[in-house]
Amino acid sequence: MKGAQSTNVGTILMIALAVAIGTMGSASSAEAAAFKGKYTELKNLPSTHERGKVKLTEFADFYCPHCHTFEQSGIPVLEQEFGDKLDVIMVGFPVIPGKLPMAFEMYEQAKSMGKGPDMKKALFRMIHKDHIHVFDQTLREMMVKEVGLDPVAFEAGLAGGKPSKMLEEGRAFGMKVDVRQTPTVLLDGNLKVESIDPENIKTIIASILDADKAANTAATGKSGGQSKREQKSPR
Repeated sequence: MKGAQSTNVGTILMIALAVAIGTMGSASSAEAAAFKGKYTELKNLPSTHERGKVKLTEFADFYCPHCHTFEQSGIPVLEQEFGDKLDVIMVGFPVIPGKLPMAFEMYEQAKSMGKGPDMKKALFRMIHKDHIHVFDQTLREMMVKEVGLDPVAFEAGLAGGKPSKMLEEGRAFGMKVDVRQTPTVLLDGNLKVESIDPENIKTIIASILDADKAANTAATGKSGGQSKREQKSPR
């Protein structure tokens, strides 16, 4: 009898160990699953992903024609496709030589006052369509009024030096992720995309969100199974 009991206990332990190893393997596979599309995962940076939402960080130079094109024909396509599931933010990363930093500082100041996207559009338009590259105080006042901000408060913010500091922090961030061209996109903090084709970026984002849906479905299934077991269990 004792020998039979020992055999049963050993068998149970072996089964439990096999199940645990299988579960660990499944989890590891899920974590290592690659998303669709062309990108590079930056292993030295953590993911900032929040389930059901993707954060797109765009490293761009206001004077870069490719950045202007992406702003005109890339970002709108992505925002229309994913709506509130996509959070887009631009980080100023100057690469065109011989340009003053004022445009970037204006963007940072407007961003701090809640009008970053509006100022971004205005700056790209002024530089690439109106061919204005120097932003003196008179021109700044006109643009600030256009985006709905108070010129006095705006100029005070510029003079305070914070926009310049934010620009340098953004530049340092770009150097950290090894930005070599603009525009460069970073998804969820650690997926670097240099193939700036809206369809490629759309594919990656859709793949991330699909993985979220699958995880939600799996979690719901486990929760439902647990509830059924609890209902059947004797009190």
